[in-house]
Amino acid sequence: MTGSDARSLARSLLDLCRMRKLTIATAESCTGGLVAGALTDIPGSSDVIDRGFVTYSNEAKRAMLGVKASTLEAFGAVSGETATQMAVGALERADADLAVAITGIAGPGGATPGKPVGLVHFAAAARDGRIIHREMRFGAIGRTAVRERSVVEALKMLMELARGPQVAKPRLAAAARLRPRATRTPRGHAVKRRPRPPTRG
Repeated sequence: MTGSDARSLARSLLDLCRMRKLTIATAESCTGGLVAGALTDIPGSSDVIDRGFVTYSNEAKRAMLGVKASTLEAFGAVSGETATQMAVGALERADADLAVAITGIAGPGGATPGKPVGLVHFAAAARDGRIIHREMRFGAIGRTAVRERSVVEALKMLMELARGPQVAKPRLAAAARLRPRATRTPRGHAVKRRPRPPTRG
């Protein structure tokens, strides 16, 4: 997809979130804030975009997003586990409705055994508890191309969650909490009693 395609996708996402009254937070490593930039490049995005975290180092991931040191040690910064904790951390710290996280190897260096250039992990989380993870292997297509494609993928994942049921669920939950009170018999209301059986003898 081209830059214009990403802009069109960002605009559609903002329109959908605005209609559903949703807010967004981003947590980015290898893209360095490009997702937040793509969204805030659209005029009027301030009613949807809450904040963006650029957590390039492991220390930033721990301090700003609450990624566990044990997760980074066991799985590495470029992993589904780290991306998921980044997304959840952004959601909690921003108090937003949706959050997306990106961590990957844009290149040209940085590859390790099993983690080639072009490997990017994405995670998106919603306030209603839904979390999705995606792993993409773009290949050694160039640093700029990896980052641009990552932006598009992140926007797609946010769109996927924004279309979900997170608006309806809180209302249903609230209704469920109130339901027991609503079914109580009001004071002074006549309550029908079963007729007593006729007395024999």
